Amino acid sequence: MSLRFHNTLSRGLEEFVPLEPGHARMYTCGPTVYNVAHIGNCRAYVFEDLLRRWLQFKGYRVTQVMNLTDVDDKTIRDSRAAGMSLLDFTAQFKQAFFDDIRALNIEAAEYYPAATDHIPEMIELIKVLEEKGVAYRAADGSVYFSIAKWPEYGKLARLNREGMRPGARVAADEYEKENVADFALWKAWDEQDGDVAWDSPWGRGRPGWHIECSAMSMKYLGPSFDIHTGGVDNIFPHHEDEIAQSEAATGQPFATYWLHCAHLMVDGQKMAKSRGNFFTLRDILERGYTGREVRYELLATHYRSALNFTFSSLDAARAALRRVDEFTERLAGAAGDAAAGVLPAWAGEAAAAFEAGMDDDLNISAALAALFDCIREGNAALDGGQLTAEEAAAVRDLFARWDAALGVLTKPAEEVPAEVNALLERRQAARAAKDWAQSDALRDEIAALGWMVKDTAKGPVVTRA
Repeated sequence: MSLRFHNTLSRGLEEFVPLEPGHARMYTCGPTVYNVAHIGNCRAYVFEDLLRRWLQFKGYRVTQVMNLTDVDDKTIRDSRAAGMSLLDFTAQFKQAFFDDIRALNIEAAEYYPAATDHIPEMIELIKVLEEKGVAYRAADGSVYFSIAKWPEYGKLARLNREGMRPGARVAADEYEKENVADFALWKAWDEQDGDVAWDSPWGRGRPGWHIECSAMSMKYLGPSFDIHTGGVDNIFPHHEDEIAQSEAATGQPFATYWLHCAHLMVDGQKMAKSRGNFFTLRDILERGYTGREVRYELLATHYRSALNFTFSSLDAARAALRRVDEFTERLAGAAGDAAAGVLPAWAGEAAAAFEAGMDDDLNISAALAALFDCIREGNAALDGGQLTAEEAAAVRDLFARWDAALGVLTKPAEEVPAEVNALLERRQAARAAKDWAQSDALRDEIAALGWMVKDTAKGPVVTRA
């Protein structure tokens, strides 16, 4: 099966054919750094990472750009409320973002452009739009995109052009579909902006949110690229406006494939601080869960399906990963130092089913079903002594390849506290002396510290309980 994605632009599955053979170029909408990301944001980041990893699994070289929106209505409003400069205010949340993606084992993009570093590119793009007659200056010095001058406006969100209001203007960065109107490319300075302003041909001011992504994607990926991603809430107005201003400026298609992930709900409801169900990644880690467990939970539902986040489902993710870990530990023990041989038939079937699922618009449900079928068959083969060391090594390597795509199958190495190591050494001495009562007592002491001992042919292995 060829690699296929559901393209929001066409509303159908399409085979992935990059503009440049062997090279996938993608732009992913990154964070607006006015606060710490919540788990709905994290879901989008994990989906985009899965997409990146699968493209690499299929042999593509990937160039990914993920923007950092550090100037918009929200960042200006909240930095002024905090009494901080815009750059100092957003710097703390940029760092928080990178801490979060590290905890979620998200691969680094090739570029993380910040909007404030690309104001000249935005000004130049607006000048092109003005020269082409699709942008105009308002009386206050702001510059707007004229939707009346761009007949294709609305093609991504499937807007009814008869309901549009050309000539009406909306200055806010974010607005509802009912507010379809000419949108701001450049906003003239007013007192609410404080000291946030840049010089431009239209006077002091700042860019609108939408022009930022067009300017930065063009700089790093060119006027046309392969994949643009984001959450479904970005389809309108943000992505619709990006398409209009980009294609009006260049006369070329902007992005070929548009992939959008669905909303995340918490206990079946939209997240809201007033409901007490609003969580950041930090909130969840403080409850004792790991970034790996959160990643699995965010990964295990297909990206175009709404994800209902609950702590019971997070506990199920923990149990699923424990099952993975127990199997891969058994494989490692059975493989020893043997070189990988031929995959057993059941593992070969699982490998084919896993890849077919992922090729079908990242069908993670099918892929994980194949993975756990492989674990079930593998455990049965190990129980029956029917798996050679060479076959075990081959299955072990298969899981390593799968983990390159999923980024969640390998248990992170944990630093064992010195106190636990000391008890472990005493326990080994007790076992050598055949003092089984002392050995059991020391095992209990280790367990009381939150660690579990498993005795293997190569010696004891200690893991966090």
